[in-house]
Amino acid sequence: MAELRLSETRDLTRIERIGAHSHIRGLGLDSVLEPRAVSEGMVGQIKARTAAGVTLELIRDGKISGRAILIAGQPGTGKIAIAMGIAKSLGQETPFTMIAGSEIFSLEMSKTEALTQAFRKAIGVRIKEETDVIEGEVVTISIDRPASSGGSVKKTGKITMKTTDMESNFDLGWKLIEALDKEKVQSGDVIVLDRFCGKITKLGRSFTRSRDFDVMGSKTKFVQCPEGELEKRKEVLHSVTLHEIDVIKSRTQGYLALFTGDTGEIRSETREQIDTKVAEWREEGKAEIVPGVLFIDEVHMLDIECFSFLNRALENDMSPILVVATNRGMTTIRGTNQISAHGIPIDFLDRLLIITTQPYTQDEIRKILEIRCQEEDVEMNEEAKQLLTLIGCNTSLRYAIHLINAAALACLKRKGKVVEIQDIERVYRLFLDTKRSMQYLVEHESEYLFSVPIKNTQEATAGEETEHEAMEV
Repeated sequence: MAELRLSETRDLTRIERIGAHSHIRGLGLDSVLEPRAVSEGMVGQIKARTAAGVTLELIRDGKISGRAILIAGQPGTGKIAIAMGIAKSLGQETPFTMIAGSEIFSLEMSKTEALTQAFRKAIGVRIKEETDVIEGEVVTISIDRPASSGGSVKKTGKITMKTTDMESNFDLGWKLIEALDKEKVQSGDVIVLDRFCGKITKLGRSFTRSRDFDVMGSKTKFVQCPEGELEKRKEVLHSVTLHEIDVIKSRTQGYLALFTGDTGEIRSETREQIDTKVAEWREEGKAEIVPGVLFIDEVHMLDIECFSFLNRALENDMSPILVVATNRGMTTIRGTNQISAHGIPIDFLDRLLIITTQPYTQDEIRKILEIRCQEEDVEMNEEAKQLLTLIGCNTSLRYAIHLINAAALACLKRKGKVVEIQDIERVYRLFLDTKRSMQYLVEHESEYLFSVPIKNTQEATAGEETEHEAMEV
């Protein structure tokens, strides 16, 4: 019994979570901004991706200040995927902040403060700093380990480093020895050692050690031995966001406040001081502003006060790229009785570059399902893929994606290796889609508590539509 339990144990040291958009790597555009059919996880939406590529070039050229992007379309047409593709295409160092429209109403702060913090999280500051470093290839490391086990005795040692022009020895303190042990530095590694803070950066292994097969791994990176002198003055870049600087400046515990999560409201005077200081650094060439992407999903959930704040915030010189998304049509602006397109006031709509997404075709749904099968590591035969595609066309793409893992589990229970039609049929009967669920409710409405007759609901809906049409006229 013990052997059986040991055989069933799994290694849980590395857990990988698969998100709904973890397969998105970018917008899938070529050098002339023409979208490829299937690339970087993106499928279809040719017009929307082309428009997103044009706005991406505007962002890179810094010519989109004062504007924002609205991605409007039906549910399940890839609005969030396009926003994530824009962020991924801008680079790893570009800040990307994602919030929901209803999120700001549940925070313990005012709505405008929550939006301000979201804006400043999406604005990066790249600070340039000159420091003395030692850069070279490690020849030998010798550490003197004291025989005494007392806590007062600390380790000392020496390190020999070289470049193509010179070689020198350096004494090591106990802090540097701990840093070398942490980075697992050994002879043949090319490292950069900061003399002030003791930070060690491992660049890779020297090409002269490329034949040391016993210390090579699949991800081993080989670099050339540095040239010139060992000790040199180098420019170091530190990337932070404006919100992080705000928290550090406004809290007594400094940068430790970032780990507590309790940022609270920040005074406007503090932000003005920080903006003035960052502007001085920009003029002196010590800092560079990196506009990021702020993505607000379900933007129709914002009220009229939030929209008026966004109007003003977009006019700021250091505003990020604002991308909003909605799946609503003509609906009421929250906080008012006025009806507008997408639930957004007209004055804010004028500032938006609107990108629309279209429903996917049958071939595009099939390709998306194949990508998701690869992402979720599920093997499925062609007949099952065809049936799942038909289900996605008749119901929705999200419902078809939900059935992938459920069908894989059903296949596992019958001790199969490849998902077949019978697995898809089984989970299709177990889990209802929206249409079948509504049909079931209509047939058994009298058995539910507080049921409202469908006829009365339709009459009330028709009355509301007539009233809305009269208001539009």
